[in-house]
Amino acid sequence: MAYVYILRGTSGPYYIGSCEDVEKRLKRHNGGWAHSSKRLGLPLELVASREFGSVSEGRKIEAMLKRWKNPSKALDYLCRDG
Repeated sequence: MAYVYILRGTSGPYYIGSCEDVEKRLKRHNGGWAHSSKRLGLPLELVASREFGSVSEGRKIEAMLKRWKNPSKALDYLCRDG
């Protein structure tokens, strides 16, 4: 089981990632353990997440959302049903 998530920092930009434990990953981001944390502005807020059946599926979806380069479209994708 894996999750794809979107974070937003205080400076405004979004971050898209995937992991097996969203709460643990958010704590690592906010603790400064992730490369992206400082450039986004702490604290980071979880704005969307969605569960997928496997890590490989989650990573494929993460890559697809990053290619879109449109946070609104990515948010819509993660928040829709099914």
